[in-house]
Amino acid sequence: MAPDVTDRPKTPTLDRVSVPADLKALTDRELRALADELRAETISAVSVTGGHLGAGLGVVELTVALHAVFDTPRDKIIWDVGHQCYPHKILTGRRDRIRTLRMKDGLSGFTKRSESPYDPFGAAHSSTSISAALGFAAARDLGGDPGDAVAVIGDGAMSAGMAYEAMNNAGHLKKRLFVVLNDNEMSIAPPVGAMSAYLSRLYAGAPFQEFKAAAKGAVSLLPEPFQEGARRAKEMLKGMTIGGTLFEELGFSYVGPIDGHDMEQLLPVLRTAHERATGPILIHVLTRKGKGYAPAERAADKGHATAKFNVLTGEQKKAPSNAPSYTKVFAQSLIREGEADDRVVAVTAAMPDGTGLNLFAERFPKRCFDVGIAEQHAVTFSAGLAAAGLKPFCALYSTFLQRGYDQVVHDVAIQRLPVRFAIDRAGLVGADGATHAGAFDVAYLANLPGMVVMAAADEAELVHMVATAAAIDDRPSAFRYPRGEGVGVDMPERGRPLEIGRGRIIAEGGRVAILSFGTRLAEVLKAREALGQRGLAPTVADARFAKPLDRDLILQLVAEHEALITVEEGAVGGFGSHVAQLLADEGAFDCGLKFRSMVLPDTFIDQASPEDMYASAGMNAPQIEAKVLEVLGVASVTSRRA
Repeated sequence: MAPDVTDRPKTPTLDRVSVPADLKALTDRELRALADELRAETISAVSVTGGHLGAGLGVVELTVALHAVFDTPRDKIIWDVGHQCYPHKILTGRRDRIRTLRMKDGLSGFTKRSESPYDPFGAAHSSTSISAALGFAAARDLGGDPGDAVAVIGDGAMSAGMAYEAMNNAGHLKKRLFVVLNDNEMSIAPPVGAMSAYLSRLYAGAPFQEFKAAAKGAVSLLPEPFQEGARRAKEMLKGMTIGGTLFEELGFSYVGPIDGHDMEQLLPVLRTAHERATGPILIHVLTRKGKGYAPAERAADKGHATAKFNVLTGEQKKAPSNAPSYTKVFAQSLIREGEADDRVVAVTAAMPDGTGLNLFAERFPKRCFDVGIAEQHAVTFSAGLAAAGLKPFCALYSTFLQRGYDQVVHDVAIQRLPVRFAIDRAGLVGADGATHAGAFDVAYLANLPGMVVMAAADEAELVHMVATAAAIDDRPSAFRYPRGEGVGVDMPERGRPLEIGRGRIIAEGGRVAILSFGTRLAEVLKAREALGQRGLAPTVADARFAKPLDRDLILQLVAEHEALITVEEGAVGGFGSHVAQLLADEGAFDCGLKFRSMVLPDTFIDQASPEDMYASAGMNAPQIEAKVLEVLGVASVTSRRA
């Protein structure tokens, strides 16, 4: 008797998909099954690697539907920010490497052009997708790469002005362009502002759909004049209730809102739009961040970013640490300053938890402002607060402050307004890679007239720098600090303002002086200890300030040593370049001074652990030791072994 074929184990749908073209052979029912398997695979992978979980879980069905309807990579799907791209990576030939996410030599945690032809545009910062997609559409119409362009942008990203600049331009150009508004009511932090409230009103769509279904048959029974009146009433109701008006005024055809987890809604809407669109169209999709994984759905941030975790319980596997994080030290220090002075206020751009300002907001809810993903506005808003006599601390990641640089120059520095920039994630940040590295802030801030630029060598120094910034009332200031835990030093009970432009000697020595700026000081001291075994004892100093420089300290070091080495967690053009300019102006090189500047290399460093990244950059203790030996003409361990 032949076996019943229904008893045979079926090959999982996901195992039948190597590239998106394979989805074309699947039925709608199989696509629904694929979505369930893709969600499970995403959860399993991120439990091993850690990373951005919630956003990807929220777009599983949307990812399947987009790849089933559009013809990638001929058609370009551009994921805004890229937090949600893990399911996309699994479907686009990278499933076998998905458990290398955010690891050295592994897959990037974001979309990356060099990684796959299915990543047409790299992204890790928000609100760029519509501009990029419009660029692809315009190039297509000028004979460039064929195919459609699809931007998938979250409601949180729609709080940035750049998204509206792009939509305004797209409406003017009238190019065939698809924008999928992934409305999950949440970016990293809950979205804020009028746009969020506007989108929230669209949730009245469910009653409207019920009304429309009931009225569809009844209208046909009315006399002709009443039918026309009903049609007009329906259009008015749609404009009021569903709310496509704003997007339609920008020149987009508006479709939605639709359930982003219902393939029976997603597939026909996307297919119809794909077949019929002639100009720009916005498809409004409602999703839930963390969908389908209870621990993520219960989390306050919907599982936005997670360490490695237990799939069954959701419990994260974090290494214990006795030292507080720099972010928490900043937050607690700012709270103490706020308790002492009610003019202290705080501003962030959609990163209250990441910057620690959620703690300040709990203590002073009326004095903390989350402006959404709008760094330009955050900077100028802070400038307005300062001009009105308050003491604003604008807390942003180094990589995000770049987005508001013109405002730093024009609205803050030129007007000499005392905005205090708290720059988190300075230096190399690890798994997020090059897109989030805080490599450039020293260079782009220290060249501004009147700016005070500080870097904390440890968590205790950070406490003092918060107090220093609070005390500076006549000019803008900035202090930078890295991601992660401090080095475990004794903490002061309260910060004390530092003398502006004054560094400190950490250890006296001879022949060579090492002038450190920032948290590489710990590595410098390790290098000094190793050099001591060779009979060398460099002088070690902590600069504290890149601007204004401690001229007296630097010239003292030059006068007392045959060589000077600067060390910083930043790109060329920063602290070491300013020191070199001072030395040139003072004629120090005419006296035979040996000078070296250790900076981040002139390249973007891919994701790895911070230790590995700094090793690649040549800025850990062994490389600092080797630099001292090289400048003194002493054979290094490496060269002797060779």
